[in-house]
Amino acid sequence: MTTENLVQSAPAGSGSDFARLSRRIADAGLLARRPGYYTFRITLVTALFTGGWVAFALLGDSWWQLAIAVFQAFMFGQIALLSHDLAHRQVFRTRRPTEIAGRIAGNLGVGMSYGWWMDKHTRHHANPNHEELDPDVDPDILVWSKDQARASRGVPRFIGRYQAFLFFPLLTLEGLNLHWSGIRAVAKPGLRGRRVEAALLATHFVVYLSALFIVLPPGLALLFLVVHQGVWGVYMGSIFAPNHKGMPTLTGRPELDFLRKQVLTSRNVRGGAVIDVALGGLNYQIEHHLFPSMPSVHLRRAQPIVRDYCAELGVPYLQTGLIDSYRQALTHLHETGAPLRKRS
Repeated sequence: MTTENLVQSAPAGSGSDFARLSRRIADAGLLARRPGYYTFRITLVTALFTGGWVAFALLGDSWWQLAIAVFQAFMFGQIALLSHDLAHRQVFRTRRPTEIAGRIAGNLGVGMSYGWWMDKHTRHHANPNHEELDPDVDPDILVWSKDQARASRGVPRFIGRYQAFLFFPLLTLEGLNLHWSGIRAVAKPGLRGRRVEAALLATHFVVYLSALFIVLPPGLALLFLVVHQGVWGVYMGSIFAPNHKGMPTLTGRPELDFLRKQVLTSRNVRGGAVIDVALGGLNYQIEHHLFPSMPSVHLRRAQPIVRDYCAELGVPYLQTGLIDSYRQALTHLHETGAPLRKRS
């Protein structure tokens, strides 16, 4: 689907389409908060995360620690997903408890700046897949369109030729990238609650690294670090890659109303309870982008309502399997790198 198709699919005066959909969603009770669900989820994730570190301490110098590293990479991802829900005010209605819980989960829990990520993610939601406005499609490492490929210089130009093949290997560095982005954010003025965030980040790194090098010999500690951070990076990238990668990108001022802008640039991933847990509900990306404050547990119930409504309007609604979503994303990356391969 091209950008031209997207623009032509939005009829004049369609701004009320989202309002009608919102009424259907509200009438179904899907915008109501779920304190019981989040109490259970936060308690379970905290217990598993704590249990993982207890097992780490009890195992000591053992190669089984690498299994703990993989388990804790999954738990880091689950904590990051909780931080995501907190940032969207799915858990608390007001800002103060949201920020406190978000900083504990993000900064202290996984070493990722909550304030930095919230600013970045808010801009992404406002303009998904917009080449000039969405930070998630900035051509800093990868290129997301042929125009970006043609204009690329430096690292994106070098990597872009074969970025589809390098995508998952590069994700092993995503965990370190999230840490470094947080450190850079708190190192310069402008971040809300900067001192608190800096203190929590410092506490995370000191406790994390101290635990590794006190409990494990240096070689095994470094190997644990590499496996843990690498698997976490791949997991995080695997959660977010299916959502928009390979969907149309926008430029300039596309004539799209809110509903079409969100639906046509997003992709859902079908699956059962395992996919829902692994991807934190973000497999219902279309519904999440339309109703970002909707509790993630409600997204599954909202999906058929949104899908049927899009069918009524004639708005394309894409849902695919997990493996096929990666195939589509990697195919898109390979195609966008074509101008660079022709030059080489």
